[in-house]
Amino acid sequence: MLRPTASTEMPLYDLAQQDYHVLEEMITTKPALITQKDSNDRFLMHWAALRGRNLLVEELLKKAPEQLDATDDTGATPLVLAALGGHLSTARVLVAKGATVNHRNGQGHSSLQYACSKGHVEVVKYLIEQGADINVRDNRNDTSLHRVASQGRLEILKYLLEHSAQVDCQNAEGNTPLHLACEDEQNSCAILLVEHGASGSVENKEKKTPLDLARPGLRRTLKTKLGIGDE
Repeated sequence: MLRPTASTEMPLYDLAQQDYHVLEEMITTKPALITQKDSNDRFLMHWAALRGRNLLVEELLKKAPEQLDATDDTGATPLVLAALGGHLSTARVLVAKGATVNHRNGQGHSSLQYACSKGHVEVVKYLIEQGADINVRDNRNDTSLHRVASQGRLEILKYLLEHSAQVDCQNAEGNTPLHLACEDEQNSCAILLVEHGASGSVENKEKKTPLDLARPGLRRTLKTKLGIGDE
């Protein structure tokens, strides 16, 4: 039975999805494929990590270990892309080889922030276990807590809060995670934040507090939890 073949003319992102045994043979006979970059400044390694192709990632690392923390045109490393794709086993492979857990791309986003934004709970837990900075800030001063509070990702929010996330950190607009949860009507997240010590009186740059942004029903609930009486 003949093996399927893959064309070396394929874009790297398509090539990364091909049968592993075909690719293994190709990169052995055509090693230039390993060091070739595409228009996104990505190696085959980047696409393999984004696709969760563990065997391919391991093989590429054997042949080009210097690509472990290689960056694409956005500053993303293979680990950042694996976290973005939600590939826990790939993240494990990369971290075991020494990938930088707290690397940030050009916008200041870390692997943990992407895993939080995409709701990849197990990847979030693993990265934190491996020393990911829960309170790392991107270029807009947003933390992972800001991201999950605004998106309603309650399970991840709870995990972050239980692992020392800074509850009242303010972003570039002066908003805390509670501001965002209230503004985006993520009521369960807002309540959980208050239960973990979030303040309802921090003002953002527009002089608005989280309570100012909350709808009446949520505002009453939060005031009760904060011990604030109606004026």
